[in-house]
Amino acid sequence: MELRDADMARDLSTDPYVPLTGTLPGHASHEAAESWVRRQQRRHAEGRGFSFTIARRSDDEAVGHCGLWLKDLADGRASAGYAIAPSSRQRGYSTEALIALTNFAWTLPGLDRVELFIEPGNTGSLRTAESAGYVRERVLAEHQEIGGIRRDMVLFAVTRPLS
Repeated sequence: MELRDADMARDLSTDPYVPLTGTLPGHASHEAAESWVRRQQRRHAEGRGFSFTIARRSDDEAVGHCGLWLKDLADGRASAGYAIAPSSRQRGYSTEALIALTNFAWTLPGLDRVELFIEPGNTGSLRTAESAGYVRERVLAEHQEIGGIRRDMVLFAVTRPLS
């Protein structure tokens, strides 16, 4: 991630759901968006995982964000997440980004499984997971607190391909 990604972060912050799931404030100012980018830049050094900007191939313009989070790496698992800025949605960027992020995940020694946790009503994200080769496993009742409410999550996963 680079500071030039702050404009994408500001666009992303206009989605009312995004501030509920991370540290990007709603309707972020330019300064708040830059601060969020700086936090993302530190994620790997902090041992939390990897944070990436999703960019258009044609002009390298930021269109979203994705991450691979490693809190369960000792157990061979990681979780992934992705978000496309509202102005860039429905163009296939999330699927391409998730495939690239998953391929990156397999470069990490000891990682055997990547998981996604998606709310059942998030049809776009459910389609993204399936299009990227993730397998729907089950619904986890009241699995995650979002916006002060315990919410069900659909667990999707992919395992390391055999060599």
